[in-house]
Amino acid sequence: MTVSTPGPGFRPRAALAMSAKAAEAVLDPESLDALAALCDLAPPPVLDDFTTSRARAVLADVDLLVTGWGCPPLDEEALAAAPRLRAVVHTAGSIRGHIADACWERGIDVSSAASANAVPVAEYTLVMILLTGKHVLERARAYRASRNRDDWLRTPRTIGNHRRTIGILSASLTGRRVIELLRPHDLHVLLHDPYVTDADAAELGVPRVELDELFTRSDTVSVHTPLLPATRGLVGRELIESMRPGAVLINTARGAVVDQDALTDAAAAGRIRAVMDVTDPEVLPPGHPLWDCDNVLITPHLAGSQGNEWRRLADLALAETARWASGAGFLHPVRRERLAFQA
Repeated sequence: MTVSTPGPGFRPRAALAMSAKAAEAVLDPESLDALAALCDLAPPPVLDDFTTSRARAVLADVDLLVTGWGCPPLDEEALAAAPRLRAVVHTAGSIRGHIADACWERGIDVSSAASANAVPVAEYTLVMILLTGKHVLERARAYRASRNRDDWLRTPRTIGNHRRTIGILSASLTGRRVIELLRPHDLHVLLHDPYVTDADAAELGVPRVELDELFTRSDTVSVHTPLLPATRGLVGRELIESMRPGAVLINTARGAVVDQDALTDAAAAGRIRAVMDVTDPEVLPPGHPLWDCDNVLITPHLAGSQGNEWRRLADLALAETARWASGAGFLHPVRRERLAFQA
């Protein structure tokens, strides 16, 4: 079998591997045309099952897979059907459950759009930090009920965003982006990440603190920790109970990072407030007490890329495909040695 080498003039053979719904959402007609200009792209339908005879025929001829939500695992069996495969461009964030060890053992290059997906999550986080600092949701609710403006000159000094302390839990791609977005605002920002040194934190422009200090000192704690065996339940009862009265817990990472029973107890007692874009389970049972807590905002896992934000994922995938085909390599590679610290 003759295999060409990426470089000037190289035109890889490629296929889409994801659910049909994901392909339709992320890759609009303009993006598909741009991808077809870079590759010999296998015709639809997209591959959402690597065990079919058609999938095996397509896999036998591809140099590159463009993957996304709903892609089957690239395990040994799938890779055996794809002897030419040398690169994967993932149009979503996490590759966990999608890229098997066999990919790394084959030396396949992997790229992810995690950095692009971090952008809207960080924007959501910034907005929620500022809204909760002004108590916007509670005050809007009270205004709607009273139809009468309160005496703004008697606003409690606990309300506002001037020099509030914001704790960032994890210097992940999203956590770093949040730190960057917070920089123009008059806020104190703290960081906890066990894999970040004081020197690393200084480069980010924030002090590094221990986990317990992050929770006791912060007016708002924003969780950006990937869900790993070591981080399941990381934000436990002791940390939640140590938060300042009226402090805010924001979680845009994974629901299971937070002890939800402890959060429920603290929120129901009115001791803290919370913004939860993720829960455990992902959709809470209809009778769960968090639904009825006026001091808790629950959103349906919408912080990540949606709507016109999908185009950012497609654009990154296109740029990565062009770089790899030219021989320049990926700008956003996924490293095997970093998997233990990534979502």
